[in-house]
Amino acid sequence: MSLDNKLDQVLGRFQEIESLMSSGDLSSEEFSRLSKEYSDLTPLTDLIRDYKKAKTDAHQTSEIMIDPLSDKEMKALAEEDFYRLKELIPVLEKDIQMMLLPKDAADAKNAILEIRAGTGGDEAALFVADLFGMYRRYAMDHGWRFEVMEVSESDIGGIRQVVVEVIGRNVFSRLKFESGVHRVQRVPDTEASGRIHTSAATVAVLAEAEDVDMNIDDKDLRIDVFRASGAGGQHVNKTESAVRITHIPTGVVVQQQDEKSQHKNKARAMKILRSRLYEAQRQKLDSERAANRKEQVGSGDRSERIRTYNFPQGRVTDHRINLTVYKLDRVISGECLDEIIDPLITEDQAAKLSEMTW
Repeated sequence: MSLDNKLDQVLGRFQEIESLMSSGDLSSEEFSRLSKEYSDLTPLTDLIRDYKKAKTDAHQTSEIMIDPLSDKEMKALAEEDFYRLKELIPVLEKDIQMMLLPKDAADAKNAILEIRAGTGGDEAALFVADLFGMYRRYAMDHGWRFEVMEVSESDIGGIRQVVVEVIGRNVFSRLKFESGVHRVQRVPDTEASGRIHTSAATVAVLAEAEDVDMNIDDKDLRIDVFRASGAGGQHVNKTESAVRITHIPTGVVVQQQDEKSQHKNKARAMKILRSRLYEAQRQKLDSERAANRKEQVGSGDRSERIRTYNFPQGRVTDHRINLTVYKLDRVISGECLDEIIDPLITEDQAAKLSEMTW
């Protein structure tokens, strides 16, 4: 289907919705559904109409320019309009193509952010603490809520693993490319010889799933309760507040013990479980869609090395798009993380555009 045919199809659907909504023959549910579709299509429809008008105006001005009956002043005005429109039309076309790209249904969702220490022992745990601080500052700068659901700290001030709920507008759309292995190269404070060590941490970003996204049958769950262990106060030895939930069909296990209430721990565990299963479903669909894609911005696989933070050189390199920025201190603080995330989003959009046939 050509782009013009696709645009005519969109305009036709928009007009059909207008007609249906004005008919008065719809149930409240149908009217609500069509109202949402109408609202979603309105910005695209406005853009298409601007694009079609610009093409029509460009054609008319070109005819004036070559018309022997047109006077000199009229031709000059037509020529000025023509070149202005010739610059505007590709911009409008690109904007339309971007709006026509398939939407990731998860983009508007909140996210479950999991960071775990990988190779590197204590230094890896310290790196997890750095990444935790980076995402916390980033969330704060974007006006998002950043709520710790589970944390396991190391003896020297690091974090072995942490699970966070990030709540706000379009959280997942901006964080989803952070999934993978993050590597750090630096001289640990405990290294007397000044030798550079390489450590790693694994980041997983899951779209927070609702019941409507992922229906889990109770019979597929095994729920165990037990006494919590580790830091948290004397209550951990007196009540069975910790909860472990196993999803039997997939073998996915989630454990929560940070809350004093068994009910709260179960609710948190279910939220994480639902999001992990939803992410597995999304990954399967994405893999199927990307089967013929030659280039893509990472698979989101947790085993894939995506980024290196090199402290001696003060640089951060994202290996998926060969991007290096020499602002490590401002990236790791979260202040300049968008300078990496924005190009990743742009690259992903370009890859999707290259797959589209008009």
